[in-house]
Order: sequence, then structure tokens, then C-alpha cells
Amino acid sequence: MKKVQNGDTVTVNYTGKLVDGTIFDSSLNEGREPLVSKLGQGQLIAGFENGLIDMVVGESKTIEIEPENAYGQKIDQLISEVSKTQVPEGINVGDVLQGMGPQGPIMVKIVEINEETVILDANHPLAGEKLIFDLEVVGIS
Repeated sequence: MKKVQNGDTVTVNYTGKLVDGTIFDSSLNEGREPLVSKLGQGQLIAGFENGLIDMVVGESKTIEIEPENAYGQKIDQLISEVSKTQVPEGINVGDVLQGMGPQGPIMVKIVEINEETVILDANHPLAGEKLIFDLEVVGIS
């Protein structure tokens, strides 16, 4: 039976969860299709790809991915305080805004609103998180 190897195109159903059990993404949601990706192309986080290696069609397993093999640790330099005049009126904590960074568009989350300033976080929303994935390989080519 063929095992998943680097360079294979894999079709996989997955559910991604945080340590507290919160589901952040799933291919099993209504209207979604299994994920199809060629391994070794850098399209998936390293821990997800590594978890698929040596699986066979029909196999299911749960993997845990440390932040270093997922979206990395939070980077303090990506958290900034700006004047309220630099953001749209009516924003709320948790809102996500698009801004411009040195390499182009970036997404920032509003983490705190003060009287004169707003604190923005440009880290990936899952940075610093240990991720748990339930995987099921449905195809290898």
C-alpha cells in the first residue's frame, strides 16, 4: 500500500483545533472539500506536512504541532500602538483591518482600544498556539 511521501499530491480531510478544543478550521464543514496539496512546496505548515508522511489512504490520526512548526511564536515587534486618528471610527477589539507594510498589504487585529491610542497585532492569528489536527488521508497521487 502506497504511503505518503514528500512530493506526493495528497487529498486529506482535516479538523484543526486549539489545545482548549476550539475548532479553528475544518474541511468537514458543509460546502467544503478535502484539502488537496502537493507536499514539499511550502504550501502547508511544516508540522501538518510532516504529520502526513507515511500515512496511507483511509488512515486517520491526530497530530500535535508546536508553534515553531506551525505559525511560529508571537513576535513582540509586530504589536504596535498607534493614534486613534490612524484607524477607522467605530472599530472594536477583535476587528481585523488591512494595512500596508514594507512588503505590501498586512492584516492587523485590534487588541486594545484606549482613549487616544489603539494597539494593533500583526502576528498571524494562530502564532504562539499549539495546534491539534485530526487527519484522514483520502487520496495519494
